[in-house]
Amino acid sequence: MSDTPTKFRMMHTMIRVLDLDKSIRFYTEMLGMDLLRRDDYPEGKFTNAFVGYGPEDTDTVVELTYNWGREEAYDLGTAFGHLALGVNDIYGVCAALEKQGVKIPRPPGPMKHGTTHIAFIEDPDGYKIELIDLATMS
Repeated sequence: MSDTPTKFRMMHTMIRVLDLDKSIRFYTEMLGMDLLRRDDYPEGKFTNAFVGYGPEDTDTVVELTYNWGREEAYDLGTAFGHLALGVNDIYGVCAALEKQGVKIPRPPGPMKHGTTHIAFIEDPDGYKIELIDLATMS
């Protein structure tokens, strides 16, 4: 890649959501992200909302795409794995999220074959989000 004149930067990950307002609430209220922008595209019949921990020009964000009129849940597929977020005090974070009704299919604890403590939660559409305890990363 040394011949590449431009450096690449990860900008966002896009996921399709069934209820945009519910998803925005999850990512902003449960995970503490900011709603950075929300744009309607009437000709394409979809809305994009971008959420993240910092501005799009410097931080990687999540693009939530809502296709107007869709009523059936998306097939999450087998190729997509998960989003990952670093946290401090994974046990406290998971306890607080669980109190608010967030699904935690993999409770916090050490990962197999390592010392890093992780957990998996699910957003309203069932997308997996790995939480990684920053203090235990090895």
